[in-house]
Amino acid sequence: MRRSVALLCLPLLVVTGCARAGSDPTRVGPAVTPLPSGVDHRWEAFYQRAVEIADAWRPGEAWRGGYVPLQDATVLSGDPGFTDETKLAFSSGWYRARIGLPTATPADGTIRFPDGTLRVPLVSAAEAYAQLDQGDPPPCPDRPKAPPATSAPGRPKPGGPTIEPGPDGLVPTRPGPETPVSTELATPCVPLTVSGVKLGSASVRTSRGVAEVPAWLFTVAELRVPVARLAVASGAVGAVPEGVAPTRSVPDGVVSVVSLDAVDGARLDYRLGLGACDSGLTPLVLERDDVVVLGGGVTRSTGPCTLQLVMKPTSVTLRAPLGDRVVLDVGGGGPVTLEQRQGTTGCPAPPC
Repeated sequence: MRRSVALLCLPLLVVTGCARAGSDPTRVGPAVTPLPSGVDHRWEAFYQRAVEIADAWRPGEAWRGGYVPLQDATVLSGDPGFTDETKLAFSSGWYRARIGLPTATPADGTIRFPDGTLRVPLVSAAEAYAQLDQGDPPPCPDRPKAPPATSAPGRPKPGGPTIEPGPDGLVPTRPGPETPVSTELATPCVPLTVSGVKLGSASVRTSRGVAEVPAWLFTVAELRVPVARLAVASGAVGAVPEGVAPTRSVPDGVVSVVSLDAVDGARLDYRLGLGACDSGLTPLVLERDDVVVLGGGVTRSTGPCTLQLVMKPTSVTLRAPLGDRVVLDVGGGGPVTLEQRQGTTGCPAPPC
């Protein structure tokens, strides 16, 4: 619930907005307050901008009444046991089906939110697979198409790699005068093998908290856990609002969020976009009862530097579990979605 705005504001040394009736003087929020304990006054501009972004957040009806996912539609439910080869295949969307995929559209499914349920139309397994599969691996000279035969993920059997016959198998390349000759095979480009599928559900971070969403669960021979592709038809999926940011530029030394990598109760792992020569990264957060605004602070280099954006991981621990609160970026003002990184499960909420 939003508080009414007081009519008068007394000037203070640190000003982040007008004091509001009933506001908590110990927290950084919409009130006129000092910076949080232990925070460097260099980051005063971050909190001023974060307050404006939080105040401007006005999601539509779909945010609280519909289905607005805040992470990718491909989900892992646990540790997949990635190898370098399967990690690359998963991140690239390389799959091959060794089964027939049902084309019949199932009956409507139910999304289960912490605050209720919602019936939604679903897509067939064949349509979900078409969304999952992003094509075949590119030709890889001097590399086998198939991964090494394994008795368990990541453990090769004696005998070495197997190679599929045909034009996509091992293709010898005649070395030129500047081409070194190697007796070892390079890392293979391989797709993931789908050997089964069933309709189930997956835990997904949404605008209404972590929900159980209908999903097609694809059994993959090379992974320890199924790859889930959300089964909700596109017409029932709400768009993520853009948010509203101040028109002025982001303050110097304040950097924006690129992605949210994991949520574990009150801990948020996220990535910031830094300059190649930035240093002294400080994670920054404004926490309210309904929103969390994330960003970071850095020290800019005074010397010459390359124009390069570096993705830097960091984390913060909130005063309370994130729950159904939205995470906003201090740069653009919009929601930050959960992204599944290579080698991670992109856990929307523990246990994962």
